[in-house]
Amino acid sequence: MSVETIIIIVQMVAAFGVVVSVIYLGIQIHQQNEITKAQFGHSLTHRMYERYFNTSKDKEFSNFLSKDWAAGELDNADKWRVAVYVNALLVDIFDTYEKVEKGFVDETHLKMRMHMLKLGTMKAPIAQSTWKYWKGIKSKEFVEWFETEIYGDRATFKEGYQEEIIPNVRRD
Repeated sequence: MSVETIIIIVQMVAAFGVVVSVIYLGIQIHQQNEITKAQFGHSLTHRMYERYFNTSKDKEFSNFLSKDWAAGELDNADKWRVAVYVNALLVDIFDTYEKVEKGFVDETHLKMRMHMLKLGTMKAPIAQSTWKYWKGIKSKEFVEWFETEIYGDRATFKEGYQEEIIPNVRRD
């Protein structure tokens, strides 16, 4: 066997090794992306379940959540609690929306959260005021999507809270 033949064989083996390495690296990157997506999904789910669990354990907070936030019978402390609670829910929506847009989590995470907000929370005047604060700093696309999802259209948003049967629970 000549030196030239040996060099060609070594170059072919090296080229094959590079191809195999690139394929292996691609598989590793794909697996890491899937693991990262699963971790984001788990984090979002854990955050929501933690909120549910803590609410179910805390009778005083459950009583607060069951109040009719639109009736105008809240004291200043409760009004502040509503605003802070709605802020927390909105920040959770913002985070989830961004993760869905980037493909980090499945859209079902966002749909679950939006379904809960559609049940009446965002129709309360305090919640609408809280949303108006955030609305000024969110993208036009997000604002249009959010208001369409929650209120159906802009006219509904301007009408405000309409539910009188079961407070904080239903959406027309």
